[in-house]
Amino acid sequence: MAEKNVDLRAVRKALELDPALVERVRRSEREWEGKIFSVEHLQVELSDGSLDWREVVRHNGGAGVVAAVDGRVCLVRQYRVALGCMTLEIPAGKVDPSEPRDVCAARELAEETGLVAERLELLTESYGAPGFTNEHTSVYFAHGVSQGAAHPDEGEFVGVVWVPVDEALEAIRVGLIQDAKTVEGILAAKAFGML
Repeated sequence: MAEKNVDLRAVRKALELDPALVERVRRSEREWEGKIFSVEHLQVELSDGSLDWREVVRHNGGAGVVAAVDGRVCLVRQYRVALGCMTLEIPAGKVDPSEPRDVCAARELAEETGLVAERLELLTESYGAPGFTNEHTSVYFAHGVSQGAAHPDEGEFVGVVWVPVDEALEAIRVGLIQDAKTVEGILAAKAFGML
């Protein structure tokens, strides 16, 4: 998404490295390696010279898609064992190593919903929990959506629902939709006039 004619100098200035805040990694130990992420234990030197420890989850990141047709947004219903409940989320998944993020987004949209987009436009990008993970998520908006056949991954069970945009926004407001990439994507699409 191209930047609009907004002066971002103050934001860019605030994001410059500040030696008084930088932590330097002095030692790194890989504690665990899984299929989706790994965990590292880092010893860091703080700006005052003292040492501390950080636990960091390394993850390839993910990509998701906001798809809307006739004033309704496409969401997937899924049981999330980590939460012990059902969630409503935009179609999304993890980025494979060296896979372009838009390719991942298009693949996940087709796998989970059967939807195919003529074009994907980057809406927003975020780090969901930068205090302990480098997981980076890119969210796209699907233009020119057509329906094909869904083909979820083995062991992936999801249901597709189409929710009116106003209901999705209200569900975010009252906490019924809490998935970060979904909240972020729907609010960004609404703010940018795509919904």
